[in-house]
This record gives sequence, C-alpha cells and structure tokens, in this order.
Amino acid sequence: MTTRGVPAVAREEPDRVALVHGDRRTTFGELDAAANRWAQRFARAGVGHGDRVAVMLGNRPEIFACWYGAARIGALIVPLSYRFTSSEVAYLLADSEAAAFVYEDEAVAGPAAADVPTLRAAVAVDDREVERLASRPPTNEFLGTTAVFMNYTSGTTGKPKGIVRPLPVPAEEMGPQLFTEFWGFGRDDVHLLCGPAYHTAPGNYAVMHLNEGAPVVMMQRFDADECLRLIETERVTSSHMVPANFVRLLEVDWAAYDRSSVRKILHAAAPCPVPVKRRIMEVFPPGTVWEYFGMSEGYVTCISPEEWLEKPGSVGQPSLGVDVKILDEEGQELPAGEVGTIWVSAVPGYAFSYHKAEEKTKEAWRDGMFTVGDLGHLDEDNYLFIADRRVDLIISGGVNIYPAEVEQALAEHEDVVDSAVFGLPDERMGQRTFALVELRPGARPDEEALLAFLRTRLATYKLPREFEFTDELPREPSGKVLKRQLREARLPEG
Repeated sequence: MTTRGVPAVAREEPDRVALVHGDRRTTFGELDAAANRWAQRFARAGVGHGDRVAVMLGNRPEIFACWYGAARIGALIVPLSYRFTSSEVAYLLADSEAAAFVYEDEAVAGPAAADVPTLRAAVAVDDREVERLASRPPTNEFLGTTAVFMNYTSGTTGKPKGIVRPLPVPAEEMGPQLFTEFWGFGRDDVHLLCGPAYHTAPGNYAVMHLNEGAPVVMMQRFDADECLRLIETERVTSSHMVPANFVRLLEVDWAAYDRSSVRKILHAAAPCPVPVKRRIMEVFPPGTVWEYFGMSEGYVTCISPEEWLEKPGSVGQPSLGVDVKILDEEGQELPAGEVGTIWVSAVPGYAFSYHKAEEKTKEAWRDGMFTVGDLGHLDEDNYLFIADRRVDLIISGGVNIYPAEVEQALAEHEDVVDSAVFGLPDERMGQRTFALVELRPGARPDEEALLAFLRTRLATYKLPREFEFTDELPREPSGKVLKRQLREARLPEG
C-alpha cells in the first residue's frame, strides 16, 4: 500500500523535502514534529475533536504545521485572511466559536481575540513555548486523518457564512483520497502554491500533495517571473491558478523559462476569458491546462484541454457522482441552451450546512441539490456554461444583461487586461451597465474605440453606458475582482 499522510511519510523518509519557502526547506520529519508540537499546545488548552482552530497566517511553512496540528486532535480548521481587519477577525472568531487562534499580527489579533468567550488559547505563531513542547502527538487516534476545513464564504451578500462538513473521522493510517486520485496527484509531483494558502482551493490542493508525500513550493505573493523561475528551477509539475495569474504570466517573457516539467495546471475561481485561455494553453505543455467549476460549498464540473477546444467557454461536464440541473425561478427544469439557476448535488460524502444559519441552509438546499445563486446553461451534450451570479445580474429596461458576457467581450481587446461590469441605478431603465476597465501599461483610455469594438460583438442593449479606467482592479486573494465593493463605491449617496 502506498504510504500516505505526513506522519507516515515522515517515518519512511524523514529527510524528504516537504516545503520550499524561499531559501528555507522544511523536511517531512520537521513538518511532522512541528505539527505534533502544535497538537500538544491545542490539547493542553482543552481543544479536541470537533472544536474549531482559527489560523490567520500568510504563506509560510508554519501554516501547514498549525493545520496538521489541529488535524492531529480531530479539530476543524478555520482559515482566516491575514488581510482582515480586527473587526472582521473578531466576527469570524465569534461566529465560528473558535476554541484556539493562531496568528502572526498582534496588532490585528489582540483586539480581535479580546472578547471571544469560546477561545481557550490565542497563540502567536512564533511563541517560543510551543517549540519546547513534545514533538510526539498527544494521541494516535487521528494520525491518518487529513485536515478538515470550515471555510467561510466570501460574503457576496451580507456576512460570510461558515461551511460545515462532517467531523473528522478517527484513523491511524490514511487511505486513498478521492480528489487526489481523481486528479492523479502522486509522490513524484512537485506542487507550486501560488495563491494564498488560506483560500479554499490553493490550501486544499497543497494539502492533497503533502498527504501524498509530494513537496509544495510556496510563493509569498504572486509574481509572474518568479512563478516561472520556480517552475523551472524546482521542476514544478502541478499548480492551481486563477485567470488573473494567467494574465500576468502572458505579460512577461514566458518563453525564456523552461516549463517542460508541468503536467497539470488547474484553474477556477473566476471566469477565464476565451482569448486568455487560448493563449495560456500555449505557455504550458500541450494537454496540461485543466479547468473546473465549483464554489467553497462544493465541486461541480471539470473540462480537459481537448474538450475545451471543442467547447470553448465551457467549464465542463459533471463528474465524481455530481448531478447538475438548470431551474427557472419556479423550480422547473429548463431545456438545453436556456439560462437559469445552477443546482448541484454534492459529491457523495461532501454535503454541507451553514454554521448557525439554519434558514440559509434551507434556502440553499432543495430535493437533495443546492445552489449558491450561480446562473448558467447546459448545452445539448450536458456541458455547463456559466452566465453569472444571480446577485450580479443586470436588469435594464426589463431585459437581462449578464456582466460576464460583456467582460468576455472586453477581454478580447488587445489593450484590456481585465474588467468589472455591473449595474448602477438608472431612473429611466432601472439599471444601466457600467464598465470599470483595467488597461495594459501604456495603453490610452479610449471609450469610443472600446464601444466600437464591442458593437461588433454585442447587441446594442448590452453595451456599457458608462466607462471608467484604472491601472489595477482590486481583487480578493482568490483572484476574483471585488465587484460588490466597486459597485457600492459608485452608488449615489442616500
């Protein structure tokens, strides 16, 4: 049987490299020992099976030590963004009923943790006391249990919601992992972590590789040249990216770097403009750029490079036992080609509920399927195409306008890096279409030229009625543009 899990790999090959972070290389033996010390620290505070451990760290080896330390005692991990303010952290600590909290920024963490009644331990990541604890696990009960996360949604509407999964199951040895086997990851892989580990997908894919004994190369922040340099020097075989990473990679001299080691580049999180996808497929070896569609709540579809070339713009077909239906507002299933709300069945064993939010859970689920409000359609071959989020839909003069369609058209212009299209109030039409456009360095803003370009691709009623230009669009760490904040900043006062 293949050895899986950090403790097992550490016993078998303690000197095998687990994490690469700048000039620092952490072995599996060192990672396992550090995880055990954190498990000891949590256990001493009375944290145990089913409790929540909040971790607010940047991309550094200690984030995995803390995660695996929580997993050693059967606790759930609540990843927090190091960019959050004290008030945002305080809300998440209280809402998750966190029993322990690990942080690196005392200025943010101190005030946030001050009045959280459930906290039994708030510990700075560099606390010397942790280093003096025993490097053996407090119990062997969960040695084969992988990290289980209680992620929070990005809060498109209202406060973020905690996504609750089944509790970690005790296991002394780790068996095969569903998603790892699905993607074909193994010990001979080298994974590049180029997004924030605390975000759902980057963190999970890194953990998948570590569980197999595959090294993870960590980037502190994304830089296109550094990304390509690491791929070349570390012989990276896999990575998880977002379209914003692709855009930046295409802006540098990517051909100057050796990318031949790459076997699989996964991407998701935001719609990828068709022209960008075509070009990034030239950057990496043939057959390596795979797309999937999902959300923090669950996985939905995937599409191979070959399928995508046959169905450009699609995010693929359902797999892993998932079923997808497109329903109208009355809950009736729509025929192929018609846009409606995407409803999804969970991957078997991966159902969820929202923490302390029974009504929101009920709203999300219907007849064994859930929705987060995404809109899209299935074609006659059951390939899914995403339209937008329900909350982003523009209704102008009674007609639906999908911002993603306008953004895709804008992306085809040679001077456009990215855009955010959304609706603003309009007395006559209800809403008018507004486009905030990020241009390539040196490009001159030209609203009339952009409109002329879009007229060749979009019906007149879909054209933006107003443009604004910017050097760089603000984004979530996942790569998604902060559209809600951009829209709110442009709403009339009162």
